[in-house]
Amino acid sequence: MPEEVKKKRITDIGPHDFHDYLPPVIKKNYGKWAYHEILDTGSMVHVAENGDKIYTVRMGSPRLVSGSFVRDLCDMADKYCGGYLRFTTRNNVEFLLDDENNIEPLKKDLEKLGYNVGGIGNVVANIVHTQGWVHCHTSASDASGVVKAVMDELYEYFVEDKLPSKVRIAFACCLNMCGSVASSDIAIMGMHRKVPKIDSEKILNLCEIPSTIAACPTNSIRPDTIDGKQTVKINDETCVFCGSCYTVCPAMPIADSLNDGISIWVGGKVSNARTKPTFSKLVIPFIPNDPPRWPKVVEAVKTIITAYKNGAEPGERVVEWIERIGWTRFFKITGFEFTKYHVDDFRLAETTMNYSSQVRF
Repeated sequence: MPEEVKKKRITDIGPHDFHDYLPPVIKKNYGKWAYHEILDTGSMVHVAENGDKIYTVRMGSPRLVSGSFVRDLCDMADKYCGGYLRFTTRNNVEFLLDDENNIEPLKKDLEKLGYNVGGIGNVVANIVHTQGWVHCHTSASDASGVVKAVMDELYEYFVEDKLPSKVRIAFACCLNMCGSVASSDIAIMGMHRKVPKIDSEKILNLCEIPSTIAACPTNSIRPDTIDGKQTVKINDETCVFCGSCYTVCPAMPIADSLNDGISIWVGGKVSNARTKPTFSKLVIPFIPNDPPRWPKVVEAVKTIITAYKNGAEPGERVVEWIERIGWTRFFKITGFEFTKYHVDDFRLAETTMNYSSQVRF
């Protein structure tokens, strides 16, 4: 933010200029970094054009944290790196150090506290996820519980560099996908399979019918009358079970313990390297919720990781490996069943959209 703009501000409302929170060495070399190198799965170094260096130590963090956890982070940052740290988009914590000699002592202190250092290089990255049952009103499954169970099984791949390339995993507790599900190598997504239940006795007291109708993205809700009372009805054929109506109308809950569950998707990536960005595709249409450890979900994800590790070439992302061997071969290797739900018949699929920076003829 320009200094003249700062002087005109009469309140502290709104975010501060992010430059105020950068470590001095980053401020000094802002926009002048030459390259970076990975030192190991828990640390890397960025080198500026003038030779200055900034070291990063990365640790995995849960999405939902306690006050004591935040205090631990602050204590470690104050002790080793002048108080400077950052959170990544995948819920990692990165400590930013200007002294290489502090890397190993910091790692040891974090490990003593029970925190996991890793996530850099050809590893399974920390799982980004949504709120799940703990907070979200439209979730079809838990988030923290599933992610904890999956990462417990894949822990070795977070701390050891032994995959062909980086694997990003994401979890979304419903198809609204608040997490990076559509663009992750492996995606775990909560699935509703029944339309919302309509409580016609309460709907007029709790909801605005026009707002409820307008909230539906597929125009599946219409006005209705039962025994002379205004209510709504849902077209089961066009409802996509998103829960948007429940967001504005508490008399239309969508949660269903018998029919809610999880689906598995693969093949998303944002990177333009080697191949264009892709969206993930369906692999397993439905797995029933099985808390607290979700063994079938864990096994499915581990099966994909193992097949990818054994079959991909160095540097290949999951989607690049699958495209090379073919989807038929992928289903055969993993043992997943191919069903009618795998046929992409979405009538609005924008198959010709050029969302890549690569030239296409």
